[in-house]
Amino acid sequence: MDQPLRIDRDRLLSWPFEDVVQRYTSKDAMLYALGVGLGMDPVDREQLPFVYEKDLRVLPTFPVVLCHPGAWNADPASGIVRNQVLHGEQGVTLHRPLPPQATLRGRTRIVDVIDKGEGRGALVYTERRIVDDSTGDPVATLTATSFCRANGGFGGPSGPVRQPHPIPERPADAVVHLPTLPQAALLYRLNADYNPLHADPDVAAKAGFPRPILHGLCTFGVAGHAILQAACGYDPARIASIETRFSAPLFPGETISVEVWRDGGVISFRAWVQARQVKVLDNGKVCLRAAQDEVSRR
Repeated sequence: MDQPLRIDRDRLLSWPFEDVVQRYTSKDAMLYALGVGLGMDPVDREQLPFVYEKDLRVLPTFPVVLCHPGAWNADPASGIVRNQVLHGEQGVTLHRPLPPQATLRGRTRIVDVIDKGEGRGALVYTERRIVDDSTGDPVATLTATSFCRANGGFGGPSGPVRQPHPIPERPADAVVHLPTLPQAALLYRLNADYNPLHADPDVAAKAGFPRPILHGLCTFGVAGHAILQAACGYDPARIASIETRFSAPLFPGETISVEVWRDGGVISFRAWVQARQVKVLDNGKVCLRAAQDEVSRR
């Protein structure tokens, strides 16, 4: 009999990721924006700059599809049971506004591996630093948490565990309702996330879903759009960082309602599918860039 997969923490912390060099063009940036729902009204003058090459603006959540290291945890040497992995958290810090096109280099590493205990899973924290390939200047830093449901009890440390950003207890200052297209997952997967769970009804059924689900990172992009609309006047340079926790999947065609709280330079948010009373994102936090800092980075 095959031995069950088991995490070796030291092996993961020294996992040999190779640098990933990627050139993106204005077409890639526009495809991403269309995938997360911008341009649904093709004459909306606030959204048009993200989906039309004239004076193109790039969404601040776009780095999640850049310089990805691939399905490294599908390697049996990782010890991870891949079909039991959930994307738990995602964060993006932008060191500068993204240009319409660039050649970038991504360097991924595993920051920590936490053992929640037998039957309770494990947390794998990763970091991806993206730099300009020609100058080495930092462009973005991505953080992510994978919840490996079948890998608890490997004998690793039980902490420290990242603490979620608290959502204010008062009513939201704004609620943004953004519909998704029925074909949203088919569009978004063209950003190079070809997991059949998001396209193939048979694969979705085997996973326990009535139909293919939307990518969590697409939901993340929709939330970023809501923040641009509610707090930034559609200026992507205003967003210095954005992070959230994934709570539940949603289906293409559903409307995402994003609750927004403003506290100076910090925006808190969470997102719901109100038709099903399901919270899909929680503990969201956005740090806004000061006006003088924006000018110096342009």
